[in-house]
Amino acid sequence: MKNVNLLGIAGLVLGFATLAFAQAPAVELKVGDKAPNFKLQGSDGKTYNLADLAGKKAVVIAWFPAAFTKGCTIECKNLAMNGDKIRQFDVAYFMASVDPIEKNTDFAKAQEADFPLLSDPTKEVATAYGVLNPRGTASRWTFYIGKDGRVLAIDKAVKVDTSAEDMVAKLGELNVAKTKSN
Repeated sequence: MKNVNLLGIAGLVLGFATLAFAQAPAVELKVGDKAPNFKLQGSDGKTYNLADLAGKKAVVIAWFPAAFTKGCTIECKNLAMNGDKIRQFDVAYFMASVDPIEKNTDFAKAQEADFPLLSDPTKEVATAYGVLNPRGTASRWTFYIGKDGRVLAIDKAVKVDTSAEDMVAKLGELNVAKTKSN
């Protein structure tokens, strides 16, 4: 009888362990890793592909949980109000969420965003970047990607009210090239 109970418990533990690993992201991105490619629709009606930017510009992707929420609104407004400072660098920058494109387009218009908000409604790209959380939304993480397609930095402690200033400081710290007009 003891052997049957031990086998049952072992099977149960193994089943839970398998379930836990199946739901966890395969690998968490680290600095130096190749950034997963993406092809996502932007709030400006264009489709953006990381591969198209390779060798041309550094890329910043600021993942956010949900359009029209307090923190995301503050972050988007901060980036929009300070876009001129970010554009001093030779960088393509985006906010991204798992919201549908219609919601992100409305949100971008409401916040007067002068940069594209990307939509990942299938959650495939959010999963590849490791930002998809148990609530089914993206964690507020910002990825800095070099022209070579490698992750230069990951900010997992984004402050919404200073996100643009922090982005500018990080771009400078990473020695991202300035635009030719500056």
